[in-house]
Amino acid sequence: MIEITETWIDSLAPNSAAIKNGHDLVKKGKFTQLHQSDDQGVLFGVCAGSGKTPYTPSADFVISDKPVMRCSCPSRQIPCKHVLGLLYAYSDGKPFTTAEVPDELAAKREKAEKREEKKAKEAAEGTTAKPKKVNKSALKKKIMAQLEGLDVLEKLTSSLIRRGLGTLDAKELKNIQDHVKQMGSHYLNGAQIQLRKLHLILSAKENQENTYTAAAEQFAVIHAFIKKGRAHLNAKLEDPELALDPESTIEEWLGHAWQLSELKDAGLVSSETELIQLSFNSYDDPSRQEFVDGGYWIQIDSGEIHYTVQYRPYKAAKLMREEDSFFEVARVPALYRYPGDMNRRVRFESFTHRAVDEQDIARIRQYAADTYADVLKKVKNQLKNPLGDPNPVMLLHVENVVADKDGRIFIADAHGETLELQDLSEDSTALLLKYLPEDSLKDVAMLAIFDHHSPSGRLRVQPLSIVNRREIIRLLY
Repeated sequence: MIEITETWIDSLAPNSAAIKNGHDLVKKGKFTQLHQSDDQGVLFGVCAGSGKTPYTPSADFVISDKPVMRCSCPSRQIPCKHVLGLLYAYSDGKPFTTAEVPDELAAKREKAEKREEKKAKEAAEGTTAKPKKVNKSALKKKIMAQLEGLDVLEKLTSSLIRRGLGTLDAKELKNIQDHVKQMGSHYLNGAQIQLRKLHLILSAKENQENTYTAAAEQFAVIHAFIKKGRAHLNAKLEDPELALDPESTIEEWLGHAWQLSELKDAGLVSSETELIQLSFNSYDDPSRQEFVDGGYWIQIDSGEIHYTVQYRPYKAAKLMREEDSFFEVARVPALYRYPGDMNRRVRFESFTHRAVDEQDIARIRQYAADTYADVLKKVKNQLKNPLGDPNPVMLLHVENVVADKDGRIFIADAHGETLELQDLSEDSTALLLKYLPEDSLKDVAMLAIFDHHSPSGRLRVQPLSIVNRREIIRLLY
């Protein structure tokens, strides 16, 4: 069985409320029985609930990195607070007596073991699952509908530009909203998101000049999407196999949700990797109508900065597990990479964990870019792509941090080149540097996020975390 730590349990919780409620059950002594199987592979217990009948939570580690959580309570959250409480009790060192696994639980465990044996046998024999058949006729119809939708989108944006942004009124804003719904009928989820962004920009009651600048940039993104999307779809129609493009992000822009099997078939999976999360943030994205949980991770053996993201639609957010910060090393048996450029999105279904040690810290520091001129070149190349991530993240070496007479904060590399640090959003981190000890601001590695500020035409840089010789200091976590 894997090591059960509080950090690992927190990572399983659906939200912060579940973490608190799980701890409260242990503190209040709600568990009347705490047991473990002979092989310590199953934890189970009895927990008092609101009714007469107590609940029976369990955690089965028959597959060590993918434990199965069960409970007799009616909660739709997995794991529920009772299972979390059971695990917290174990990590807290509460006494667990050895007992026979209940018959019902033992039967479920036996079935799971047989499934795993079957999978292992198939893998050993080289048996592969039959590829999923593609209904080419239906896919062609979908592509034609998407092309039609791009034409509709082009007509809308051309009409808005011809009329001029200064003439837009409530009627035109409603027209944009109507087209958002229309894009859904054309299977263009990406177009829906971009039109919502445009609507939000034009509806904002801010500085008019800033609004027009942001709107012009958004029109440029939509134009690039139409152009690249149309070329991609026409090329796909000429392909007898109607194959997906595993190299660029255009499939996701057009609304394709990559399956792990598709990423595997495209060779976008690596085995036995170790990742350390350097920054994490959860935020509301009204253009997607979803909550977003995003984390930046460094791959220890390569120094690549990856991005994990979970989207929680407004309607289903309460039923989905909210991702959280992770402070240990994640040992990932299979790491799936999505198509893209810098900071590629990655996904993993299971992992084990271990504590971060001094060697990990030293290796992270070795990957920091020494020359800011090279960094800026890479960032600018990324920003040239209208469909690329507008906020690339890089790990920089910082020789020292300095402030000028106006209070502006700069980082300097070993060659004397400097970059000004600023906050790109409401999540302020740059000002936190003044609270750090001096030795955490010299000869350190800094994870930083970049942004092009259109009004000034300059790049902005915000610090996310600092890695000194002893620890990782997360400014946004």
